[in-house]
Amino acid sequence: MIRALIADDQAVVRTGFVNLLSTQSDIEVVGEAADGTEAVRLAARTRPDLALLDIRMPHKNGIEAAREILAASDGATKVLMLTTFDLDEYVYDALAAGAGGFLLKDATFPELLHAVRVVAAGNALLAPEVTKRLVAQFVHSRPSALPTAAADDLTAREAQVLTLIARGLSNAEISERLTITDHTVKTHINRLFAKRGLRDRAQAVILAYETGLVRAGCDERC
Repeated sequence: MIRALIADDQAVVRTGFVNLLSTQSDIEVVGEAADGTEAVRLAARTRPDLALLDIRMPHKNGIEAAREILAASDGATKVLMLTTFDLDEYVYDALAAGAGGFLLKDATFPELLHAVRVVAAGNALLAPEVTKRLVAQFVHSRPSALPTAAADDLTAREAQVLTLIARGLSNAEISERLTITDHTVKTHINRLFAKRGLRDRAQAVILAYETGLVRAGCDERC
């Protein structure tokens, strides 16, 4: 059972998400909030598995709320951000805060369910082109959220794995691309995460762009 908290200052949007998620036997909505301050308070009380947060809310925005919720739960609560194309500039900050993925407000019902289940399971929703495009667009224009931007401490294989993560490949796809076992892929990921203190694949994507392993607007031949 996924215990979810929904926070959005638009009552119609918030109610719509609550009603849709409530139709699923494996999802329970444990709270709904109209602003970031209320979301933080409810998260502390209900300890949800997932917080679905609108980026722009009164009193405390979704990014500030995400930071507090993640810190208070020690990462046990996962965060899925709600966004629209006119809020592109907030995507990098939300990733740096620890958000596991993004969902456009006009997402379809299947897209909503997929995003909730993927992020609640501890995975990053990074495959959709919109997220990768937005990170690529803004990562070089924002202050670094990581201690250093050099990739010198990564082995050649770890750098390869990091690059493929940033391009949206799953562990299975990385395994096939590099002709190594899934267990070996996980080992490389665990090592590079430990070296850089990364929370998840979302921050790994930020690192890949900040180190220049992946460049905005480039395909795999760059």
